[in-house]
Amino acid sequence: MTSIQTLTGECPECETGVTTPPIEVGETMGCPECMLTLRVEGISEGVLDLRMVEVQLRDWGE
Repeated sequence: MTSIQTLTGECPECETGVTTPPIEVGETMGCPECMLTLRVEGISEGVLDLRMVEVQLRDWGE
């Protein structure tokens, strides 16, 4: 039987706890509460270090 390790972290904006299956440093995920895009900056003993990603909006020349 294979066990899947889950990783946990906390959204730096709304402080909601997040849980994810294995993920690599540099990957992004969305906060289930505030919907911000978060990047995994590090993983230590199953705990994610998450940072908010600045979203660049396109200037359509309006």
